[in-house]
Amino acid sequence: MGWLDALIAVAVLVPALALRPWRMTPGGVPPWPALAWLALLPLLWSTDRLVATPLLQPLSGSVLVLLMLGWPLAVLWLLPVAAATLAIGLPADEALHRLVWQGYVPATLALGLGAALRRWLPNHLFVYILGRGFFATALALMAAGTLSVALHGTPGTLQTEEILVARWLSSWGDAFLTGMMVAIFVAFRPQWLATYADRIYLPK
Repeated sequence: MGWLDALIAVAVLVPALALRPWRMTPGGVPPWPALAWLALLPLLWSTDRLVATPLLQPLSGSVLVLLMLGWPLAVLWLLPVAAATLAIGLPADEALHRLVWQGYVPATLALGLGAALRRWLPNHLFVYILGRGFFATALALMAAGTLSVALHGTPGTLQTEEILVARWLSSWGDAFLTGMMVAIFVAFRPQWLATYADRIYLPK
């Protein structure tokens, strides 16, 4: 099913490139906190391989990238993250798989959930933090993990129930981390979140 991963990656990359998101950042480089988080993601994506425990599901971190950079720029910057997993030791097909199912799919689903929150709920500070930072992250990653199992099966000798439970648990861990970081950024450095603006979420 490597062809499906490649097709999804192209379907995501083409509109992201068409939007030319690098024009929105000075010098085309994101803020240093986003770069630091991106530098950590190859290790997070490869955790199960590094500790040789297939049931241990890696954290995604892609929704935080989405919230910090916006969807088009997040799509582009997740490419070098996947490339870095090759240096860690993942084969090319697995690096592509993680780019799609740890990166592109959950980030895109979280984008859609965020749009729904803005459409159907008040533009309130806590709606952004809890809705987009926490619940949208958890739901997007649960959905991505479930779709990945449905389309690709389970790795190794793991049972479907085992891998689904592991992925749902890791989704909540990812959501807790993302929600916490979003709350800190909103309070102290809102300019680090491309998807947040005081004029929208703190109306006078």
